[in-house]
Amino acid sequence: MSNETNKSTGCCEPFDPTPWQDPATGAGQVKEIIWQDKIFVKDQVTSFFHIPLNMGAKIIKSMKLIEQAQAKAPYQLMLTDEKSLWGADIYIDVVKDVPGAKMATISGTFLTKVFKGPYKNAGQWAKEMTEYVQAKGKTMKKLYFSYTTCPKCAKVYGKNYVVLFGQID
Repeated sequence: MSNETNKSTGCCEPFDPTPWQDPATGAGQVKEIIWQDKIFVKDQVTSFFHIPLNMGAKIIKSMKLIEQAQAKAPYQLMLTDEKSLWGADIYIDVVKDVPGAKMATISGTFLTKVFKGPYKNAGQWAKEMTEYVQAKGKTMKKLYFSYTTCPKCAKVYGKNYVVLFGQID
């Protein structure tokens, strides 16, 4: 990843890690956020050993419905629940219900941390997030990944950010 740019590719917007980091502690630090019935469009992705096979098609389909409903959130957040080696649920943030789409809400307290590097590091990032939560005396109920750009856009931007959302008790 060498061609660093902040210009939009027209596919994925450049990622700003600031909203997902604790401003008091700086880059790479964990931030706590609380959601109450935050609404998302939900879909399922088929995977092979956690490698998504149809994620692009699912996102395009969901985004078309979201745009038709004029429900796009100001900051486009997408969460992935890596349920198994063979599939994942994706959640795309929206501002209202989207006709024709499966809807879901997420509530809870989350610790977020921004990671940078290749997707192959996801397992290490999950371990690091789990250890951090445990060190704080908390229990992680669920872990979501927010892949901020597709692989092609990450290459263009010269950076690949992934935000982990650890739901805690």
